Amino acid sequence: MLANQVIAQSGVSFGTSGARGLVKDFSADVCAAFTVAFLDAVKAGSSFNRLAIAIDNRPSSYLMAQACAAVLKQFDIEAVYYGVIPTPALAYKAMQDGMPAIMVTGSHIPFDRNGLKFYRPDGEISKDDELAIVSSPANFTSIESMLAPLNIDNSATEAYIKRYSNLFSVDALKGKKIGIYEHSSAGRDIYKQLFELLGAEVTSLERTDTFVPIDTEAVSAADQQKALDWSSLYGFDAIFSTDGDGDRPLIADEKGNWLRGDVLGLLCSQLLQVEALAIPVSCNTAIEESSSFKSVTRTKIGSPYVIAEFERLAECNASVAGFEANGGYLLATDMEVGNGTLKALPTRDALLPAFAVLTQKSAVSELVAQLPARYTASDRLQNFSRDKSDKLIHTLTADPLALFALLGYSAVASVNTIDGLRVTFTNGDIIHLRPSGNAPELRCYVESDKQLSAVNIVNKVLQLIFVF
Repeated sequence: MLANQVIAQSGVSFGTSGARGLVKDFSADVCAAFTVAFLDAVKAGSSFNRLAIAIDNRPSSYLMAQACAAVLKQFDIEAVYYGVIPTPALAYKAMQDGMPAIMVTGSHIPFDRNGLKFYRPDGEISKDDELAIVSSPANFTSIESMLAPLNIDNSATEAYIKRYSNLFSVDALKGKKIGIYEHSSAGRDIYKQLFELLGAEVTSLERTDTFVPIDTEAVSAADQQKALDWSSLYGFDAIFSTDGDGDRPLIADEKGNWLRGDVLGLLCSQLLQVEALAIPVSCNTAIEESSSFKSVTRTKIGSPYVIAEFERLAECNASVAGFEANGGYLLATDMEVGNGTLKALPTRDALLPAFAVLTQKSAVSELVAQLPARYTASDRLQNFSRDKSDKLIHTLTADPLALFALLGYSAVASVNTIDGLRVTFTNGDIIHLRPSGNAPELRCYVESDKQLSAVNIVNKVLQLIFVF
């Protein structure tokens, strides 16, 4: 079987981060095809005889991991299976050991979908690597009947815990009451242990064996209310959670208000004293208005685009990092933090921004209050096809006021089409429409000088799209 032919017929494709598709489309041979194509794409200049695999808690993930592992035997490559762990834990261990890696996860998308994230021995694959994977003519034998049980190696879990427990003192979180919204997160067996190692009093919240697709960019009304209720009931200093595969943080302040991911990223970058940032175009403009950084570069949405800027920024800056609007933090350079050196981890991570903020003496809300007063809200239209999104954005790029005049806007200050359509109006409001790279969804981001205004505008925009 030829990998590129199997992939082309699968219905699975690359989005902003990894190959995504419906679970029914991820047959054993499709998983095998992506695995051998990945091996073919990264073999140039690399020497390895092991490949690391880990999964999230989706019902379909273990079978997909078995398929990836089974086809490796045809190429005399050992599969090192780390079980259910966060994506950054897999990436960190694999990079330290010079191994390529595959994470089986659909991140925050619904459980009827899943995905594969790929890592070269030196980190995340690039967009060029993605093209090489889908084009690879690598040959393999069908593995539909070759799946075998996988034995768990716990060393990646141990290494990820030590990354942070060795960095901060044992009383770094002493006196802090932290709630951990565990749901079905891949890191839920790590987080309580790690927070307690740093001195926090931890309460576990709502662990479930049913997969919960937490989206840190569009927190549901139910989850917003949960945080408010938990904070009132327990008197937490903060609540910590993540998306399904543990690479996007979700933090609520002591009042139970969830922080936007880019606000958390901004705070983390300030506290780490990062010199240069690469961030997606959708992030809040408070980042530039804070005047905290020598350089801020905006990219298309997706960690590969952020990572692509790191090498250039590192040429003239001692410390470089990036983060996305979902809160995932990417560290491009080694940094001195706490008790020692924090090694670079150029893939989304949820723990670094959490610890950077929660180890401060000030309350979380006090740290946020010191930032420029720019507020973002976002939501999405689900089951909205990519074709419909593209047509809408094409129309509005030619004339943004064709729709946005219905909201009272009369003049446009600038239009940005780096990724979707981002319109800045003369009153300072920003509306950004973008098709999701992972699912049939249209995302809407709004930035304004008041939180309620941003929320109201998002709701009105999504309502208007139905009648436009």
